[in-house]
Amino acid sequence: MLGVMSADAQTILSQLQVVAREREARTADAALGAAVQALKSYQQQRFARTYADLLANPRYAAAARFFLDELYGPKDYSERDAQFARVVPALVRLFPHDLVGTVELLARLHALSETLDSTMGRHLLGQPIDRSSYATAWQRTGQSEARDEQIRLTLAVGRDLDRLTRKPLLRTSLHLMRGPARAAGLPALQQFLESGFDTFKAMGGADPFLATVEERENALAAALFEWPVGAAPLPAALGQLP
Repeated sequence: MLGVMSADAQTILSQLQVVAREREARTADAALGAAVQALKSYQQQRFARTYADLLANPRYAAAARFFLDELYGPKDYSERDAQFARVVPALVRLFPHDLVGTVELLARLHALSETLDSTMGRHLLGQPIDRSSYATAWQRTGQSEARDEQIRLTLAVGRDLDRLTRKPLLRTSLHLMRGPARAAGLPALQQFLESGFDTFKAMGGADPFLATVEERENALAAALFEWPVGAAPLPAALGQLP
């Protein structure tokens, strides 16, 4: 089956298989599943705290909320992922090539995030999540480069969505895709792409927003891996943690 798929389809499917394996591991280990769910909730709180100013800014609020809900939160993405996995070849055939590239980035980000969350969850088993335990868990992963890649992919998804808003016919194409996407079993993916497109279009240029995200995420990542846990003074970047 994989032998006759396009390279795009193979890449997307392989990333979804990673996600599926992580979910299966958490289903088989209830304690791990609970730890990861608590971690996801904590990370969503962290994002809301880090970007409280953007969430309150009329220009950037919708984009910040999109990141919070679609890329950082504890939302159950299993329906969207199941749609992806069932019809990846159809997705690649039906959707414009530019959109397929965005979906591929999203799949790579999703797989990496789920893998890191599982690793973090194993270091948080049986512990309440607070600033110290969160920083300790990150350090114990020993995966600062993976965290850097996660940030890079998050920004790449945002830049892709911003770039797509500059293609005048793409919104029309997305609208025309609603019927075929629904028939192919892809309504959740369609909704994600439309929401992302409209959110970034309304922002009128995402460069300042994405530059802020890049600066703050990189500063936090550096502080998380460098801070001697419990040491004073607390790095300013870690003040973003709940």
